[in-house]
Amino acid sequence: MTERKTPPAPEGAPAPVGTKTRERGDRGPGNAGTGPLRPEAEAGRKRDRPWLMRTYAGHSTAEASNELYRRNLAKGQTGLSVAFDLPTQTGYDPDHVLARGEVGRVGVPVSHLGDMRRLFQDIPLEQMNTSMTINATAMWLLALYQVVAEEQGADISKLQGTTQNDIVKEYLSRGTHVFPPGPSLRLTTDMITYTVNRIPKWNPINICSYHLQEAGATPVQEIAYAMSTAIAVLDAVFASGQVPEERRGDVVARISFFVNAGVRFVEEMCKMRAFGRIWDKITRERYGIEDPRQRRFRYGVQVNSLGLTEAQPENNVQRIVLEMLAVTLSKDARARAVQLPAWNEALGLPRPWDQQWSLRIQQVLAHESDLLEYEDIFAGSHVIEAKVSALVEECLAEIDRIQEMGGAMAAVESGYLKSQLVASHAERRARIEAGEEKIVGVNCFESTEPNPLTADLDTAIQTVDPANEARVVAALHEWRDNRDESRAQEALAALKATAAGDGNLFAATLECARAGVTTGEWAWALRDVFGEFRAPTGVSSAPVAVAAEEGTPLAAVREKTARTAAELGAGRLRLLVGKPGLDGHSNGAEQIAVRARDAGFEVVYQGIRLTPEQIVDAALAEDVHCVGLSILSGSHAELVPDVLHRLREAGAADIPVVVGGIIPNADAAELRRAGVAAVFTPKDFGITEIIGRIVDEIRKASKLDPLESTEVPA
Repeated sequence: MTERKTPPAPEGAPAPVGTKTRERGDRGPGNAGTGPLRPEAEAGRKRDRPWLMRTYAGHSTAEASNELYRRNLAKGQTGLSVAFDLPTQTGYDPDHVLARGEVGRVGVPVSHLGDMRRLFQDIPLEQMNTSMTINATAMWLLALYQVVAEEQGADISKLQGTTQNDIVKEYLSRGTHVFPPGPSLRLTTDMITYTVNRIPKWNPINICSYHLQEAGATPVQEIAYAMSTAIAVLDAVFASGQVPEERRGDVVARISFFVNAGVRFVEEMCKMRAFGRIWDKITRERYGIEDPRQRRFRYGVQVNSLGLTEAQPENNVQRIVLEMLAVTLSKDARARAVQLPAWNEALGLPRPWDQQWSLRIQQVLAHESDLLEYEDIFAGSHVIEAKVSALVEECLAEIDRIQEMGGAMAAVESGYLKSQLVASHAERRARIEAGEEKIVGVNCFESTEPNPLTADLDTAIQTVDPANEARVVAALHEWRDNRDESRAQEALAALKATAAGDGNLFAATLECARAGVTTGEWAWALRDVFGEFRAPTGVSSAPVAVAAEEGTPLAAVREKTARTAAELGAGRLRLLVGKPGLDGHSNGAEQIAVRARDAGFEVVYQGIRLTPEQIVDAALAEDVHCVGLSILSGSHAELVPDVLHRLREAGAADIPVVVGGIIPNADAAELRRAGVAAVFTPKDFGITEIIGRIVDEIRKASKLDPLESTEVPA
């Protein structure tokens, strides 16, 4: 007879009942010299419960992501944070032309109910707290999640988690919007009213200022734009008539926020305190919410990925720690959930080990330090109080300005919000280039020892198998072939009929989920009724951010640009800035476009989400001298060669193509072999210098003598 053994508990889990564990500080065998008993044991202080610890994750397929989630949970992660790929976020199936090269790259592809089942297989959703970073298609993904939970036997009223569902910031900074502002706000309203009534523990919206900071927002803009979005959403919900007066507090209590924490520690901590004060004021005075628990500012955070550097990436670890402290040290403004980026995200997709490192950073702070034993350690500080008060005053003034324009949606459609962000980002980039804003390893302290973490760059990040996309597409076709087609079409027809009326869209969406409808089919049904929306780029109205006086770098580039145009017999050099595929992170493209404009170029920039065919057609129609492609999603290996091929087919192979993005060294070398003139990555932070190098490539392609020695780095 074999001995029955208790299986080991997952890492980070409590020990099984009846198992004796040794406390830290026990002086038993094998534990000598570990130090005295914990101070809180002596003082009898009660520790606060730690925040939810998440890792933003998902890639390749639902099966691969499910394995990753279960592994992370076993390591002590206490909540899930799902990253969806760009086709899922923007409402396309994997076999759509715009999905090419994007499937499974920056997240997990979820095309239908079967994918959602596999994504959460063996993960009991009734016991899980799941955050889903999804916006335009948020209603669809929540419907799939609910159906899977029902199939598991869960009580959906007990489901806990968050759908981001903030479409305003998509228009401004992240680019995964689909529908115009009005219909988008309707989808958000219908989701909020549905969840408040049916899934009362769910946060149906996570108003997200995170990406606003990445798009250049100052703390005042970040707070004011997020609060203006919240006002627009709550006004729409209460105007819909779907929530009785006595339940207003229930709605307000489910509004959550998702914020960014940058490296300016004191400012970021004060920003969070200001956020809380302003939210309390708005919910009390505008909406009459009396219960302070319902007015509480509830937020989760991912610390700033914008500040992570490709140069000396080991410095990113201390940046991440400092940024985390800004949202955890202050008890009165502490985040309820935290997810940290990995040290190597400026290089590419993090590996499981890199994500584990970020999780361990949180765990050390929560479980080894004494942080959770004390009241707010900043209470009574005159420095903090003065900074918070100043932020509150400035933010309320900006909120009033937006309300005078007609609110957040009107400020989106007019282009005001976007142009303000582009201008703020341009000013920040100018400060970095001038050395006024220091970034260690980038514009100061640049000398470095060889880095063992990046000795082999090709293995320092995770790559997605290029054959993965074909497998996902084949599985999609199999799903369509095996479903009840008549039920799927009836569900889509009912969805369109509801969209054309004024009923709540969630019930029709649930039936689509159960009927086997795909993500793309759901989104196209609504596109047919609502139309699509192309957000303002903010480029044309952005002010000049860099001085061009005689003797400055920009003045030199302007002179070189004008001289080259004259030698070519052109009035001005013409640069097409293109965003092929579904990557909506347009900050870099916008800054290149603005600086090229200020350097004397005529810039053609049509915004995001273009096919290679559309980009080449525009290049030919505008007779441009250079094509600049910006891709951060990893689809460069598919899309850039396609652009090159189409230019050759059109007889325009002499137009130089330059590429910018998060591009590993091996991929950059491959792109140059394919015919790309220059590749720029985050280490190339000098935008004026980049514009000068673009002029050099135009001269080289036009067989003009070089004006000065310029090297494009390998």
